[in-house]
Amino acid sequence: MAKFLAVTIVIIAIASAVPILRHTWAPPQDISTHGPLIDEQMSDTMAEAGISFLAAQIILAIFIWMFAGARPEGKIKTFPGGAKAMVIASLLLVGTEVLALGIFGQRAWASVYFTPPGPNAMPVQVQAGQFAFYFRYPGADGKFGPLHPEQINEGNQNFFGLDTANDPDSKDDIVTAELAIPVNREIHLLMHSKDVGHSFYVPELRVQQDFVPGLDVSLHFTATKVGKYEIVCTQLCGLGHYNMKAYLEVMSPDDFNSWLKQQAALQ
Repeated sequence: MAKFLAVTIVIIAIASAVPILRHTWAPPQDISTHGPLIDEQMSDTMAEAGISFLAAQIILAIFIWMFAGARPEGKIKTFPGGAKAMVIASLLLVGTEVLALGIFGQRAWASVYFTPPGPNAMPVQVQAGQFAFYFRYPGADGKFGPLHPEQINEGNQNFFGLDTANDPDSKDDIVTAELAIPVNREIHLLMHSKDVGHSFYVPELRVQQDFVPGLDVSLHFTATKVGKYEIVCTQLCGLGHYNMKAYLEVMSPDDFNSWLKQQAALQ
């Protein structure tokens, strides 16, 4: 029975690796300039974790094959060095793996988080709240008006709490429920949560960023393909979490300018 279990473990472990090696579940198309680095890092992580997983399962099967059928009166065998040596070896192996992944992934991580947006990046404010995303663009003056949390009122669609009567910079701001951006232009998202933790996830952009209540989060990227893509919240944020989504529409520069003028007329 023990040998049957050992063989079963090996078969299941190898079978689980087949879909990954065959790329059965391919990721969605990449539409970002930093996407290739992210995909490369993901491939490295899957390869390293996969090899470690297979090695662990094969070693487990070997131990079961060798020792599970030992008789009570037989001589007890111990691992050289005892449990202490095994723990030290495990820490060294896991530590080396984590360090290697960090070294391999530093370029991808730095391109998103440690490199500031360029001076010509287009700023867009993103507000997440139960259970919707809202986006704000600066108007013709290129400036955002200040936020007044006490004036937030979804009933009259003042989602950002703007005081257009007293704040000149707020009068031409554009607030929408859809994120539209021009293709091949760097976008600088200024992100905040109105209530609890949320997340901004666009698989095609290779971007997944959490909103942290009380913290302004900065994120920048450049989309390279025209199209419409889904934005979803991946943090459990309440009963309506399942339906919290918006859409990212990547447009040509001319189409984006026309869209922006249309949205400004609707404010």
